[in-house]
Amino acid sequence: MDKQETGKVRIGLLGIGLDTYWAQFNGLRERLTGYQKSIAEKLGGFGCDVADAGLVDNADKAREAAEFFRERRVEAVFLYVSTYALSHTVLPVAREAGVPVIILNLQPVPAIDYNSFNSLGDRGLMTGEWLAHCQACAAPEIANVFNKGGIKYDLVTGWLEDEKAWDEIAQWCDAVRVRSLLSGVRVGILGHYYCGMLDVYTDITGLASDFGCHFELLEMDYLKTLWDTVGGEEVAAKRRQFEAEFAVSGECEAAELDRAAKTSCALDKLTAARRLGAMAYYYEGQSGSGHENIVTSVIAGNTLLTAHHVPVAGECEVKNVIAMKIMDLFGVGGSFSELYAMDFTDDVVLWGHDGPAHPAIAEGTVALVPLPVYHGKPGKGLSIQMSVKHGPVTFLSVVQGRDGKAFMLCAEGESVPGPVLQIGNTNSRYKFSLPARDFVNAWAKAGPAHHCAIGVGHIAGKMEKFAFLAGLEFVRI
Repeated sequence: MDKQETGKVRIGLLGIGLDTYWAQFNGLRERLTGYQKSIAEKLGGFGCDVADAGLVDNADKAREAAEFFRERRVEAVFLYVSTYALSHTVLPVAREAGVPVIILNLQPVPAIDYNSFNSLGDRGLMTGEWLAHCQACAAPEIANVFNKGGIKYDLVTGWLEDEKAWDEIAQWCDAVRVRSLLSGVRVGILGHYYCGMLDVYTDITGLASDFGCHFELLEMDYLKTLWDTVGGEEVAAKRRQFEAEFAVSGECEAAELDRAAKTSCALDKLTAARRLGAMAYYYEGQSGSGHENIVTSVIAGNTLLTAHHVPVAGECEVKNVIAMKIMDLFGVGGSFSELYAMDFTDDVVLWGHDGPAHPAIAEGTVALVPLPVYHGKPGKGLSIQMSVKHGPVTFLSVVQGRDGKAFMLCAEGESVPGPVLQIGNTNSRYKFSLPARDFVNAWAKAGPAHHCAIGVGHIAGKMEKFAFLAGLEFVRI
């Protein structure tokens, strides 16, 4: 891929104040810059490369800060309101930097110590102390000017040691990182859509515009050429990887394991040659052809790619592989799934899919099993059977609506234990805050394609921040 997923994202940090105060209130500026230094250190601890423009207290410094951020190509600016500041110290930075601004409305402590404050006696000292706690005063002024200027911004309000505020700031940092990394991802499209699956058909130009990804159209002939180069030692090594990462069923025939291993090696070569960070695929091929032989043996290899941060979606579900990649970049998995059935007795919804899965989020065994027939698709071969880890989960679908603009559909639920179908597919049971029937109605009426990505943990907050940064509507069920 073009960007290193392990690299730090570069963010700008800017403190604002009013230069008139410094001569009036001794030590105030130093106190406020000390707070800003502690904020910079915490941001660095979240894996950010912090470009700190210092404390800006007049319009000239604001323009210098804007140039500083442009030169360093920051992905977002965190604006620390250290005390009351004039909005003309803010607008030039936000306007010229051209990136989203997160306003940090963080006062030093949860509440002023009123007795100590009032006991100071000297009203000059008292005013200086008040100004050190006067962050909220500037928030409406900044928001007013940003609203008028069409500046993309949000606020985090709290105090310097506020765990809730810092959890939100950490989410912003993670969302900025994922937004940056996704824009460098090369998404392969191998084969063609599943014929007649109209909801899956995708405006790739729109996705490239909305997410910044590059889409690489791939030929099955090229994969076949790579497949022909795979040697016996490579197949043996891949067989060992199967044994290490899957619970290989004793029912799997040696010939099928070799066939899947050879195809997996070819997929690895394809991924490396085209520098892919994700892929969507579907193909059938003429009966008995080399292309059919390959496409009916891709599940194991595509599952390994998904496990190692190159998510793969079946049925050429390009929108959904974007959702899977977002999940993977957030570190929560992103398994390919669809509604399977409803259990009205237990009030749960069953979701699953055949084809590639995300073993990193499995509950227990990830089994490699034989399938005598692929339902709705030609051929037979090996498949993955697993359930998603029990506990909190997040569902994500990238949707292209009536106007063509993508939006993000999200829900949080729980993966719960209980009986599932043992049919050589991924399959899990999910509960939601809504009754199962109400959830299914609400999810379907939002208009997604019938696939979605499922990840572990509740991260709708991060997803919403990602959508904000990407300029996309966010819908939560």
